[in-house]
Amino acid sequence: MLDYILILSISGLFSGLLAGVLGIGGGAILVSLLLAFKNTPLQAVATSSMAIVIIASSGSLQNRRMGNLNLQKVFLLGIPAMVTAQFGVKIANYIPEYWLLLLFSILLTFNIFLYSYRHYLTKAIYQNNNSVFAHYFLSLFTGGVGGLLAGLFGIGGGVIMVPLQILLLRETMQISIQNSLGVIFITSISSSIGHALNDNVLWLTGLILGCGGVLGVQMGTRLLSKLSNTMVTFGFHFVSIIISIYTFRQAWFSYLNFLEIN
Repeated sequence: MLDYILILSISGLFSGLLAGVLGIGGGAILVSLLLAFKNTPLQAVATSSMAIVIIASSGSLQNRRMGNLNLQKVFLLGIPAMVTAQFGVKIANYIPEYWLLLLFSILLTFNIFLYSYRHYLTKAIYQNNNSVFAHYFLSLFTGGVGGLLAGLFGIGGGVIMVPLQILLLRETMQISIQNSLGVIFITSISSSIGHALNDNVLWLTGLILGCGGVLGVQMGTRLLSKLSNTMVTFGFHFVSIIISIYTFRQAWFSYLNFLEIN
């Protein structure tokens, strides 16, 4: 039992560090860890969301103290995310486990495509309309997509919200990460409530992971301001690729298990 608690605490610490540096809430790591402990994908998603509430709240408060959090942008992204997160939770309860894992893997890979072609895509989006209305609409769209994925995959939404902010809102990587962590706090509360109502949350496990992540996210938010955009971008893509490969492998095993049962 002590070994289990230690592993969870260290994993939470590492996830919190990633949350502060990469703005992905650490959910991508937490879901993979919980799957490795033989929890179901739905339990992994739900418990990850609960742990992220603790991690993201700590990181956002730290960013606020450092003057690195734009509350107006956070709420503009977070309000639609709260609504769409509930839809994500509902969908997650009906999708087969192997499909949930496969879609998560594809999403992480797609992020790299978005960032690689951001200059061309941003130019195409803004060449005909650069109005304030368009910016607000794209902000609401970004938050809505991030919230939907937060509820669906238990990832806080940052893993897609960071590249979407860069692509659609023309933010820098660092600003996108800082804003994303604030939005993650909002979306995680919404998705956690939805999953709790469906009795999917492993409360003690989520609490241990979250508390471990508090120290990590405090370190990560301070480290982010000292890193170059190139280093942060490389880290974001590297983590996405590693987790994508692992999740795809889990999706394949889940599919094989589905075939055996049926």
